[in-house]
Amino acid sequence: MKAPIPFASAALAIAMSLALSACGNDKAAPGAAGAGMPPPEVDVMAVATATASVTKDLPGRLQAWRTAQIRARVEGVVEKRTFVEGSDVKAGTPLFVIDPRSYKAAADAAKANVAVAKVTLERYKPLLEIRAVSKQEYDQAEAQLKQAEAALAKANIDLENSIVPAPIAGRIGRALVTEGALVGKNEATQLATIEQIDKLYANFSQTNTELLQLQKQLQAGNVKRSDSTKVEIVLEDGSTYPLPGKLLFSDLAVDPDTGAVNLRAEIPNPKKELLPGMFVRVRFAQAVLDDVIRVPQRAVQANPQGQFVTVVDAEGKVSARPIKTSGMSGANWIVVDGLKSGENIVVNGLQKAKPGGTVKPHVIGAEEALAPAGLAVQPPPATTAKPAAGKEG
Repeated sequence: MKAPIPFASAALAIAMSLALSACGNDKAAPGAAGAGMPPPEVDVMAVATATASVTKDLPGRLQAWRTAQIRARVEGVVEKRTFVEGSDVKAGTPLFVIDPRSYKAAADAAKANVAVAKVTLERYKPLLEIRAVSKQEYDQAEAQLKQAEAALAKANIDLENSIVPAPIAGRIGRALVTEGALVGKNEATQLATIEQIDKLYANFSQTNTELLQLQKQLQAGNVKRSDSTKVEIVLEDGSTYPLPGKLLFSDLAVDPDTGAVNLRAEIPNPKKELLPGMFVRVRFAQAVLDDVIRVPQRAVQANPQGQFVTVVDAEGKVSARPIKTSGMSGANWIVVDGLKSGENIVVNGLQKAKPGGTVKPHVIGAEEALAPAGLAVQPPPATTAKPAAGKEG
């Protein structure tokens, strides 16, 4: 019979077995705790010089292409409303019926007066030939006929106006009067409004100070005038309306009340997604710059010292680079100082690119990084991130 193993020796053997097992697990999992982590991946763009349009965003308000106020042309009580509020109506569609009975009676009386005047004139014709009536009496009978015909024409117009039609095609709003209301008393009462919104106007203005600054830059040759009349509409939620508009005109004088020049653009609205009265931002090209660098909005950060971008060198080292910008090109910043053609800046993954650290850059093309024309978005608010000291250059 074998002797029992002492308790202390058994405990030592178990401890050694667990230690060996742990060492074996460390070898099987080289990526476990204690092993070096790979550098984070970020998207970078190689900046390059190109020609860019200097754009301006100005607040504006949309207005219907055509507007017609429906008004009562005769006095009377509204008997019926014959349209659905908020619907599309065709030109000539009856909208309101004003009590026509008094106008019909007036038209019938005027018609009878015309008949009497015609009979009188026909009776006077043979009598004038035999000089049984004077020429003056015949002329008076002829004038009475013309007066009666004019009164009949007016009575027919009043009777016709008792049915109020749509003067233009478009979308009609709410009724401004109800059945039973007395309208047209001493004035042409407004009954409703029709607006055509398959196209819209965008009305906006630019300060005279900004225009003077632009003229000075043009005269100095710093920029070239843009010939483009294309405009973009940026909605209140920051999205850009997909259909471009065109600039129609700008006033030739400065508004003395606002010190600004009024401008107007035409915006297509085939699906009637935009509505009159909406506040928008109108983006349009003012000038053209040659050999400038454009960078995406999301790649630019700001701190109290100014704007900066995150640069990645050939070894993957990250640094913060101060830059100077000169306006916008759509949703992209125009950089005039701080960057050179060929340098890589981080456009996606800024939170992983810490100044002084190392990253694994994934190069994407400028056409993928920059916001294309017609798809620009509202610039995001400036961040308060501050580059690490000594890493700006």
